[in-house]
Amino acid sequence: MGAFSLWHWLIVLAVVLLLFGGRGKIPALMGDVARGIKSFKTNIKDEKEAAEATESQQLQAEAPSKDEAAKG
Repeated sequence: MGAFSLWHWLIVLAVVLLLFGGRGKIPALMGDVARGIKSFKTNIKDEKEAAEATESQQLQAEAPSKDEAAKG
């Protein structure tokens, strides 16, 4: 016979059923994972936009001071 006998597969099946609980748990788990990934992507996008906005504000704040220095 192969590397695993029938008893080994039955034990593996029992452990899997105990961990995931049967009907409905795996789709719910995958839905939670998908929501987590979507939230992560949204937060990364928001952070990049905030960083770009802060950078542009800093550049705008520096621009008048450079003009004043050139006049003086």
